Amino acid sequence: MNHVFEGRAAADDADESADRSRRPDWFHRGHPVFFPLAGFFTGMVSIIVVPGLYAAVLRWIAGYNRAEELFPFVLTLLAIPIALLVPHRTRRFARYMMLGIVTTLVVALGVAGAVLWFLLKRDA
Repeated sequence: MNHVFEGRAAADDADESADRSRRPDWFHRGHPVFFPLAGFFTGMVSIIVVPGLYAAVLRWIAGYNRAEELFPFVLTLLAIPIALLVPHRTRRFARYMMLGIVTTLVVALGVAGAVLWFLLKRDA
């Protein structure tokens, strides 16, 4: 009976070592910080890149006026992290994705406000 378990363990070890040989050395998915960082930067990139890319593609396909009318539909981007909050498996990733989105918006609006304040103070 013991030989059967040893055979399975050896096969599992062989599969795991084959898995490791296919993944790059820097790719540590099991690290506790991997999913929070991946979620945060996914949120950050999605809030910066997706609206601009969406507007550019719309303008290219439908023209400038129609692109202005359809641009508010980019808010459906927020449905992705909300939908990821539902399954237990993706909840942690989605929380950090929302944190990346909110942090990026706060920083962008804060910098825009500071620049506007500086420019208005300078002219007055």
